[in-house]
Amino acid sequence: MTEWTVDHAVSRDGTIIGYRQVGAGPSLVLLAGGMQSSRNFTQLAELLADHFTLHLPDRRGRGLSGPPGPDYGIDTEVDDLSAVLAQTGARDVFALSSGAIATLWTALRRPQMLGRIALYEPPVPVGTPSPLDFVPRYERELAAGNLAAAMSTIMKGTSDRRDWFTGLPRPLLTAIMGMALRGRDEEAAAIRELVPTFRYDAQLIAATAGHVRSFAAIRIPVLLVGGDRSNPYLPMALDALQQELPQAERVEIKGVGHIAADNVGKPGLVASELRRFFI
Repeated sequence: MTEWTVDHAVSRDGTIIGYRQVGAGPSLVLLAGGMQSSRNFTQLAELLADHFTLHLPDRRGRGLSGPPGPDYGIDTEVDDLSAVLAQTGARDVFALSSGAIATLWTALRRPQMLGRIALYEPPVPVGTPSPLDFVPRYERELAAGNLAAAMSTIMKGTSDRRDWFTGLPRPLLTAIMGMALRGRDEEAAAIRELVPTFRYDAQLIAATAGHVRSFAAIRIPVLLVGGDRSNPYLPMALDALQQELPQAERVEIKGVGHIAADNVGKPGLVASELRRFFI
């Protein structure tokens, strides 16, 4: 049996950033993206636990951590990840989606804290289509209190190519999401908690627009990972980052999309790339 423990760091503004940890060996932080918490990376962590000590933070507004707060922004994410790195002694990070954007900003602003980073499809806006195209509709639905519709909009806006489920007609998908959100189990409760947090991921993504060239100042080794089924704006972002980052290596995993590292994806394929890069 894999033995998990829970600990926390304290960010600069005093907010608790809780994290789960497992394994033995060099420390590696696994930072989740939008509509995710630390629980989404448990299978990935267990696949790596024989070589690493894995630290899985809950980003603000989720699970073990405190609220985003009124001053949430890029600095908040940098402070939170920096606090976890300082508390755990980790210098290596794997991050997905908006978590990867937070990691990019941390590498840029606190370079002394990081050794290597592996980034799975950070949705940096670099053209058309944009990872922000669906956000106004999401904001309207969230403001109206329609979590099922807001969830459907997130799913359609971030969906992989040729994904049959998110390709369902919007009314049908919203009805299915409504049933899921009304559940009384732990998964339903987690979704209800996560849908409103996406506004902060969108805020982080929007604040990164126009800054891709800034990341050229990041001088540490970076692994850029993507899936061949992901939404077109994600390989566009990886292309742009690969051009700017001086020590970037690019990997495309076949047969997967944006959430390959998630428990419901194919975390074994991602784990193989992380072993190669971090060991």
